[in-house]
Amino acid sequence: MSGRLARHRILVANLAARPNGLPYMARNRRSGCSAAVVLTAVVLLVAYACSSRGGSGGGPSDAAATTSTPTAPFDVAPLLHPAGRMLGVVDDKSPWQYDIVKAFGTQAGRAPDIREYYDSWGDDFDAEGNTFLWQHGQLPMLSLVPSDTALADIGGGYDDAYVRKLARQVASYHGPLVLSFAGEMNGPWNSWGPGHAKAADFVTAWKHVHDVFRELKVTNVIWTWSPHVVDSGTKAKLRPYYPGDAYVDWVGLIGYYGPIDGAAFSSLFTPTLKEISRFSDKPVLITETGVAESSRKEQQVRDLFKGAAKAGVIGLVWYDQRKDWPGSTQMMDWRIDTSLGSQAAFRAESQRYGFGHPFGKS
Repeated sequence: MSGRLARHRILVANLAARPNGLPYMARNRRSGCSAAVVLTAVVLLVAYACSSRGGSGGGPSDAAATTSTPTAPFDVAPLLHPAGRMLGVVDDKSPWQYDIVKAFGTQAGRAPDIREYYDSWGDDFDAEGNTFLWQHGQLPMLSLVPSDTALADIGGGYDDAYVRKLARQVASYHGPLVLSFAGEMNGPWNSWGPGHAKAADFVTAWKHVHDVFRELKVTNVIWTWSPHVVDSGTKAKLRPYYPGDAYVDWVGLIGYYGPIDGAAFSSLFTPTLKEISRFSDKPVLITETGVAESSRKEQQVRDLFKGAAKAGVIGLVWYDQRKDWPGSTQMMDWRIDTSLGSQAAFRAESQRYGFGHPFGKS
């Protein structure tokens, strides 16, 4: 199935599921007006009855109600320019599945500062799970994947009911969240990448989601734009995909030392960093990386930390799993401890170049 046909079918299905093919926000809500008026009247009568009781007869609950103050929204501004370099770990498990954090701590010799995980478009945000991470010293990072939802639908407001629900759920979590929407948007292997969606569709979708969060006064999100490095499999220019500095807090970058590309930092990351520097000077976080098992792994681990420090990135997030190389069935082992030399290099070089920025408990 071609990308254009797939997108067309998704769009037709979405329109068919909505009255008159209109966005969620355009639905007629008049049928609820009468009920709302009655409910409002009842609430006012109850409030009046309660307030007309004796002024000095209020119990402890009355006093608590008058003195309690709502929790202030979390503001991520102080976190946008970290003083040190962060070290994180990513996998496809939920925030509650903490074994990856423990395993990384054992392998790396220190706990991660960032815990990245994935959710699909339409999933609920796990406020309790993210609170658990933040309270244990990990800055949560959510990579939100559009899956089979067309970017044009998201940008056009067809899924605003979900975007608003997601924004409120994120706001209910009183801690910071690094949010990467539709990462690797320049990767043709993704249903939201080249050949399946236009760069303009991505930018419109990103701005729309961002604007809804801003409209609802969600202040605890670090908006992180995460393309894949430009290499033999991802040749699209990045500038058309950039939403603009007003919509981005951090630039993320995804790249792996693998069997095809990634012999050294200078060839894997440096060309893309130079391209991005022409249109943005936002802090750069390597949001996914790893070194595949090979005879050069120890050397490449050392090269990664040295190159990242020299490039001035604010941190890197390691993919500590076994996974097939994109577009093939070749299994790659990205884990830190595939050899004693690899593990020793990781520990020594991460410490040498100052990777490790503990946030402590919130």
